[in-house]
Amino acid sequence: MNCGISIGEGALWVLAWVGVMVFYTLLDVAVWRKIAPRLARGLNLLTVAVCMGGFLALLTTKGHFQFDLADGVTPRGLLLAVVCAAVMYFLLDRFLDPILEGILPGSEERYQETLQGLSEAPVTSFLQICLLAPFMEELLMRGFLLGGLSVSYGSVTALLISSAAFALLHFNMVQTLSALICGVVLGLLYMGTGSVLCCVAAHAGYNMISYLTTVLPARKRP
Repeated sequence: MNCGISIGEGALWVLAWVGVMVFYTLLDVAVWRKIAPRLARGLNLLTVAVCMGGFLALLTTKGHFQFDLADGVTPRGLLLAVVCAAVMYFLLDRFLDPILEGILPGSEERYQETLQGLSEAPVTSFLQICLLAPFMEELLMRGFLLGGLSVSYGSVTALLISSAAFALLHFNMVQTLSALICGVVLGLLYMGTGSVLCCVAAHAGYNMISYLTTVLPARKRP
């Protein structure tokens, strides 16, 4: 059962998570890569997992967010999650992203550099992108933000705000525009199923397809 939240409250929690992301990124760059370069990837993954756990613990106590991953899960919902993952891949990766790459070459260049960096550590990057990130982002964006705002402001307003907030978490312009559409699709899935786990499955499925078709091939490039 979601408790209603205000837009300001939701924004504060999203900004708090952005702060956490900045913290573990700086820790990776300034500490792990310098003192233990060979172990940096693993240490960063552990740091991310600990930060996520701490943030969720804070969100459930101070933010009064209660979630049950089994709530609302049905075979139909899981099937919809698979369909959403496939739709997002073909709509975004195969159609929209190539268009944006031509319009925003600077953002595309930075995006390719990110892919190259991820391909250098395929195991840890897979765990972070395909498992940890979907779990954390869906609990925050769909379970807490969309669910809470829906109680206070209605479904449409909550969907638009949560989708925009989700897009802003992706700092590259190519990713941001795609993430906005992704946020709408995942938001509709949550509203249709009432299951945050179905959203996690769809998000993870989409990320896995993208990972296998973009990150791994980048590893083979010179």
